[in-house]
Amino acid sequence: MENKIFKNVTIGEGTIIEGPCVIGKPPRGKKPGELPLIIGSNCIIRSFTTIYAGSVIGDNVQTGQCVSIRENNKIGDNVSIGTNSVLEFDNVIGNNTRIHTGCFLEMTEIGNDVFVGPNVVFTDDLHPMKCPKYKECVGGVKVKDLARIGANSTILPGVVIGRNSLVGAGSVVTKDVPENVVVAGNPARIINDVNKLKCIPGFFERPYMWKPYI
Repeated sequence: MENKIFKNVTIGEGTIIEGPCVIGKPPRGKKPGELPLIIGSNCIIRSFTTIYAGSVIGDNVQTGQCVSIRENNKIGDNVSIGTNSVLEFDNVIGNNTRIHTGCFLEMTEIGNDVFVGPNVVFTDDLHPMKCPKYKECVGGVKVKDLARIGANSTILPGVVIGRNSLVGAGSVVTKDVPENVVVAGNPARIINDVNKLKCIPGFFERPYMWKPYI
C-alpha cells in the first residue's frame, strides 16, 4: 500500500517506511512543505503511522503500527515507540529509550535509557480544558536518565521522575520522585530503594546488575 510523503521531508539512508503511512503532514495552520521533517538513518516506520512536519527523529528509531507523532518532537537515536502510542507536540526523548504500546505524551522530556511501560499517560494540563495559560503553567513531566515506569501509570503535570528511579505498575504519581527509589500506589509513595530490590529467581545479586544501569 502506498505512503503519502509531503514535501520538505528528509529520510535517512536505510530507513524503511511500511505503507500506508503519512509522513510530513502539516500541522494545523501550516501549509504543506512549510515545516521540515527530518527522519534519520536505518529507521523502521511501521504501517498506519502518521508523522507531522516540524519534528526531528534520530537514527535507528522504530515505531509500531498506528503511531501518531505530532509537530515539535525531538526524538533521539535508538528509540522504540510502541503500537498505538501518541506523541503530541513538544516532546523531547533521549537516546536508547523505549516507549511501549499505548502511551500518551505531551510536553514531556524523557532522558536517555528510559523504559516506559504500556499504557503510561504523561499529563501536562492542571485545569483542562481550554485554559489559555496552560502552556505557561507547570508544564509537562520530566523523566531523568535510566528511570523505569511501570505499565498503566499516570504521571501528573510538572512532576520530575528522578534518575534511576522505578515507578510501580498502576501508580498515580502526583509529586516529584527522588533518584534511586521505588514508588508505587495512588498517590505514589516511596516503598523501597532501587539498590535494595531482590532478584526473585536469584539470577543476580539484585536487579539491574547489567548495562546501562552499571
